[in-house]
Amino acid sequence: MPFNKDALSRFRWIDERLRNKRLPKPTLADIIAYVADKIEKPVGERTIQQDIQHMRSDTSLNYNAPIVYDRSSRTYAYSDDNYSIKQIPIDEADLQGLEIAIGILEQFRSLPVIQQFEDAILKIAASLKINRDNLETQGLIKFSKASQYKGASFIPDIVDAIKERSVIRIAYQSFGRDEPKEHWVEPYHLREYQDRFYLIGKSQQTRGGTVLTFGLDRLVDLWPTNQKFDEKNFDDASYFQHAIGITVPGEAPEHVELSFTPLQGKYIKSQPIHATQTLLTDNEEECRISIQVVLNTELTMLLLSYGANVRVIAPASLAEKLATEAKAMVNLYAKK
Repeated sequence: MPFNKDALSRFRWIDERLRNKRLPKPTLADIIAYVADKIEKPVGERTIQQDIQHMRSDTSLNYNAPIVYDRSSRTYAYSDDNYSIKQIPIDEADLQGLEIAIGILEQFRSLPVIQQFEDAILKIAASLKINRDNLETQGLIKFSKASQYKGASFIPDIVDAIKERSVIRIAYQSFGRDEPKEHWVEPYHLREYQDRFYLIGKSQQTRGGTVLTFGLDRLVDLWPTNQKFDEKNFDDASYFQHAIGITVPGEAPEHVELSFTPLQGKYIKSQPIHATQTLLTDNEEECRISIQVVLNTELTMLLLSYGANVRVIAPASLAEKLATEAKAMVNLYAKK
């Protein structure tokens, strides 16, 4: 059965009272008083009794809490002194649910109510990587993406640096270099895209202090510095407003017009490829849309993934690029 926020809060406080070795083993009355004090409102005896039973045996919670009752002293305790509901492993369904939730929050991170919890959200995302590794090590789950969230261990330090406006020094191994390059970075923003985290910040090594994107999977090391930077003048919502993916070139966004096959068009209508998507034509011959985006690598890769189900109408430069890629693919497969 589903449990509301109040019930989950009570479970947490019951767990804390049972694990508190500095206090005597609690009676039912002790647990009721402890929970009521923590949640700052009255709680009934029957409610706590049901909570204890749910913690013991409810399959949707999966706590399997070893709560025992001593009739002689009328007290409750855990039969396993090391047990806590906080140590319950997260299963694959839970992990996927959390990842979906974080993905949704990512879309609304420019809202003030989300911004105040941004560091917590990112730290939770980092913990998903740890849980995945733990479960795979224990042989409980086999994941298809062994490298998911590589570099996530750097997230807590980066989040703290963003909050404190501290310059960080990183060793960054780009795919095109044989050796890591050092950057002193003013960290502004962390973003997840296709199972990778990225740091967006101003590199003090580049002329004019260019805002760059660093993949955390390519971070070799990170060190704090004693330097601070001024209040950041960075709005992630505006920065990524016209981008598909993580790359934001300096060029202005362009009007992109795409013609999809009717069948592919059904998918495009049900899940727009960009917030600016506008439906231009929808008939038995084509589903034509327009988007206002910058022309980056992610856009090219996305369109190539549709194969013959899409044709670029405009701009001409993008159409020529896709045509060139298509010809190269034909030539590749034509080789013997």
